[in-house]
Amino acid sequence: MNVLLWHVHGSWTTSFVHGKHRYLVPVTPDRGPYGLGRARTYPWPDSAVEVEPAALRRAEVDVVVLQRPEEYDLACEWLGRRVGREVPAVYVEHNTPKGDVPNTRHPMADRDDLLIAHVTGFNELFWDTGGTRTTVVEHGVVPPRVTYTGELDRLAVVINEPVRRWRVTGTDLLPRFAEVAPLDVFGMGVAGLADRLGLPPDRVTAHDDVPQERMHAELARRRAYLHLCRWTSLGLSLVEAMAIGMPVVALATTEAMVAVPPDAGVLSTRIDTLLEAARRFVADPATARRVGAEARAAAGARYGLDRFLADWDRLLEEEACASR
Repeated sequence: MNVLLWHVHGSWTTSFVHGKHRYLVPVTPDRGPYGLGRARTYPWPDSAVEVEPAALRRAEVDVVVLQRPEEYDLACEWLGRRVGREVPAVYVEHNTPKGDVPNTRHPMADRDDLLIAHVTGFNELFWDTGGTRTTVVEHGVVPPRVTYTGELDRLAVVINEPVRRWRVTGTDLLPRFAEVAPLDVFGMGVAGLADRLGLPPDRVTAHDDVPQERMHAELARRRAYLHLCRWTSLGLSLVEAMAIGMPVVALATTEAMVAVPPDAGVLSTRIDTLLEAARRFVADPATARRVGAEARAAAGARYGLDRFLADWDRLLEEEACASR
């Protein structure tokens, strides 16, 4: 099939375009948010093809994958067709609801022209989607090309925009863990984080917008992975860290309870419990390696790429056939 989708969430899209279809990815001269095109920091298969908006009127599109509310009108305009009526559509919900939780209405609630595919069961439970059909297709990750060594007695964190998002991403909790071991924080918008936290740079080192493969290589050298998000969907960086073989220290919130089984790390809503776990992993590399091996096995079993692509193949084919 020919699948139209925007490049929004890099890691998720990287997994998605590894399927058996042809993926039409809009590109604009400024490579802005609605025309980012192919990834430039991670290799994508040749089946992911950049397409200019003007060319979409002539393109054969079998299904549209939407990920932001405004993409619906944009797709109708660029295709010259009624999305959801003349071409089937699936809306992928990556995020936890905001606002009046758990009464938050989804922007695509009460529609009969599309399907909402949540990336976690937690999201499906908490969003109010009214009469719109929903399903869950859990994440899948491309297996990282590195293996865990844990040679550095440091803790790794991956957060995008930690200053702006602050309590949402648990940024305010980082100083307590920096007392246990130095932190390496990877992500977009992490520059200057140590100053914002009032900590010396030797306790919090920022690695701003590092290409994914290089980031994975650096994560693999750190002793354990720290996941302090209070209210986000299941971050793919957590699953990727597990797939590398890193032991996990995580807040027991949202979908993390499902993603990280007991043998793969320590989850709790009590910070003291997590601090003690971080100390244990830093002090005991053998334990960290053993727990990390369990994390890797768990990630492969639940979030394998083959399962993810098979689930999406089935869903896309069902929606395309139903539209006919």
